[in-house]
Amino acid sequence: MPRPKKKRAKKSAKDRSQSFLEDTSQEEAEDEDLPSDEAGRRKIKKNYEDLLGIRIEKLKGRILNREKINKSIDGLYFICFECKKICHNLDEGWVEEATTLSNYCGTCAKKKGIRSSAA
Repeated sequence: MPRPKKKRAKKSAKDRSQSFLEDTSQEEAEDEDLPSDEAGRRKIKKNYEDLLGIRIEKLKGRILNREKINKSIDGLYFICFECKKICHNLDEGWVEEATTLSNYCGTCAKKKGIRSSAA
C-alpha cells in the first residue's frame, strides 16, 4: 500500500512570481531614467559581480566578454586593474597598458597617466 502524501504549505506559482518581481522592482526604478541599452549593461555588470564574487581580485585587469553592438561598434566587459570594478568600454572607457596588457577604466587610466596605444 503506498504512503499517503504529506501536505505542506506551498506557495502558488503566482506568489512565487510576484516575490521574484518585487526583488527586481527596486533595480528597475533606478534604471528608468537610463536608455535601455545602458540599463541592460548595468544589469549585466551586476550579474558578473554576483557570479564572480571573490574571484574579482584574481581576475583583475582581464577581459570578461566581447559583444557586437552593431556592425561597426564592439562592446567589451572587463575588470579594471586599479579599482577592480566590472566596466564596459562604452560606459567607463577602456585603456589597455601596452607593456603589461592590463586593462583600465578611463578614470583610473587618467589617474595613473596611462594613454591608449591606439591614440
